[in-house]
Amino acid sequence: MSYAYLFKYIIIGDTGVGKSCLLLQFTDKRFRPVHDLTIGVDFGTRMMIIDNKPIKLQVWDTAGQESFRSITRYYYRGAAGALLVYDITRRETFNHLASWLEDARQHSNANMTIMLIGNKSDLAHRRAVSIEEGERFARENGLIFMEASAKTAQNVEEAFISTVATIYKKTQDGVFDVSNESYGIIKVGYGVVPGTLGGNDESPPQTGGCCS
Repeated sequence: MSYAYLFKYIIIGDTGVGKSCLLLQFTDKRFRPVHDLTIGVDFGTRMMIIDNKPIKLQVWDTAGQESFRSITRYYYRGAAGALLVYDITRRETFNHLASWLEDARQHSNANMTIMLIGNKSDLAHRRAVSIEEGERFARENGLIFMEASAKTAQNVEEAFISTVATIYKKTQDGVFDVSNESYGIIKVGYGVVPGTLGGNDESPPQTGGCCS
């Protein structure tokens, strides 16, 4: 299917918060509870329609381990949007958000749209981070916020739709130079067979894990 725009996304956050599960739920509409950890990066794509325009999302799922931070920083460059994910049942993953956010803003373009996701809302009975705390962190840092569940699919679609719509509006308002791929956006014509930001449309060799 041809598309009018390609948006590059990155998913970041600690190991085990469910980044890969969110990606799998969004791209394949399924949940796999047990996976190996993501090594380096994983990759997925999906088409969406915003304002009657077909938009292709190229989503990069990154490893949460500190040893892979240098690889993750490479993918910040040229990203139009990011999902910053924590696990509502693990307080330490919330406490690490400031470090992830600082890293993202240091290595990405200033107009990258970032959504904060409190994942595993299906485990609310084990909650260690309140909704109000998530809302406050997002408000203080200029982020969009939702709680979601990769297991039940609650708010997964909505999270991507919200960020895609925000990025699309920025393109219409002239915030992004769509001729410059470093902003994570490619504008193409219908019927064109475009390449991706990396010059091809293939997944990288690394494989991923649902709980990375």
